[in-house]
Amino acid sequence: MEENLDINNKTNKEISDNITKSNSEEINETRSEKDIKKNRNNGDSQSNSAPKLGIKDEINTPVKTITKPQKELPIEKKPFQEFINIHLIPALTEEINQRGLEINNINLTNTNRPIAGDICWVINCEIKDTCNFWLSFEKDDISSLKSISLSKPNQKPSIIESFLIDEKRITLKLIISRLLQRLNGQKLIGVN
Repeated sequence: MEENLDINNKTNKEISDNITKSNSEEINETRSEKDIKKNRNNGDSQSNSAPKLGIKDEINTPVKTITKPQKELPIEKKPFQEFINIHLIPALTEEINQRGLEINNINLTNTNRPIAGDICWVINCEIKDTCNFWLSFEKDDISSLKSISLSKPNQKPSIIESFLIDEKRITLKLIISRLLQRLNGQKLIGVN
């Protein structure tokens, strides 16, 4: 009977040693390793958001970077001289030519404003046998204060008027339409 007890004790000791060894291995495994293994086994979709603490992922998936196409800057947000010389003057010339009129000269200069005499950016336009106008910008910014002066050919302007003072958003089309409206209101480019 003692032999049976010894065999039972020996077997119990082996079982106990195996359990203890297994538990100590589990304790040595970090919690994050357990979580990562668990997520991999369960196919958890949140495993991508869990931090990876120095553990190399067995599945190497290429990282895809999605780049948003850059919106082109609106022409009204471009530098002042670029907006005026590349967009406004050609578009204005085209609109005037479509009305059957011819432009002798149109340019942008930093010069004296007609009548007032202060230095500012001025678009000077001479429409053949029709009129001259001076569209002035106080600063090199299309949103700055603007004024307009008109005159008949070979005459000096006698009045300076504010231009687009109530508009919050200045656009190319708005400048052109209001300028043509002003010229038309003076019966310079068409019948009223």
